Amino acid sequence: MQGLGASLPALLLLLLSAQLPPPAVADQPPWAPGAERALDPSSRLAVGAARVALHKYNFQAASPSGLRALGQVRKATMKSIPGMGQKYYLQFTTEDYRSRENAGSCLATVLYPKKKSPPAVNIKCINTKDQKQIQEEDNRLYRKLKRQTKPIIGSNIPDSFGNMEPAFEPVWALAVAGSSYMMWEKSTEKVGYFMSQVKSVKQWMRKDDSLEFDYTILLHEMPTQDMILCHMRLIWLPGRPLKVKYTCESDSHRLEDGSGMESGSAAGIIREREENF
Repeated sequence: MQGLGASLPALLLLLLSAQLPPPAVADQPPWAPGAERALDPSSRLAVGAARVALHKYNFQAASPSGLRALGQVRKATMKSIPGMGQKYYLQFTTEDYRSRENAGSCLATVLYPKKKSPPAVNIKCINTKDQKQIQEEDNRLYRKLKRQTKPIIGSNIPDSFGNMEPAFEPVWALAVAGSSYMMWEKSTEKVGYFMSQVKSVKQWMRKDDSLEFDYTILLHEMPTQDMILCHMRLIWLPGRPLKVKYTCESDSHRLEDGSGMESGSAAGIIREREENF
């Protein structure tokens, strides 16, 4: 009887455990598919998505005088959409690219699709700078470049010490606007880009009203720290969409076309502030 009495507690424990619900699986995600979850606004994923949205904004704005840099991400959430990909909802501030003054705040969504295609971006921004003033600055810049009797030719802008001749600032700003198309297209959820340097630039003298440039651009890939060389042809006319074609060494010389590129004087494949871009 003593042996039977000793086995009763163990028998009771066995019966009770059979009635308990199964333990939670440790590797199940803490959120359901399709549910939003908050992100640390300073996290790499949140900041990277905000930069992707600004790349798209700067390209579509097509304004070297209205370029924006990322200020601070204020709020960020993420949702996993089954069959589509990861979607980010963002609220962030921006700065004027040159003066670093407050340029207004933006709301954006960025969807990184599962298939290999550019991030889908929807962005709306409030301007603190007068839009008419931006247009006037663009027109002054355009007239200055259009008056050139000899084509602009330059290299290593800025130089290895970060210096830039004032005469090259307009073509640098156009390079930032045009390369924003490249950086938006090439970005993924885990990989982002900055324009590091204009290795070379050459202006093509056109008979129509547009300005045309050939660039060799150096992109800095993050977080891999790789430097990627890209060739870009850009056509610009104030108030019109930028027209961009590019090819990068890492893309096996695949030609990418942006904004309905027209035939220009450099037909065919071109032979020839990292902190916030």
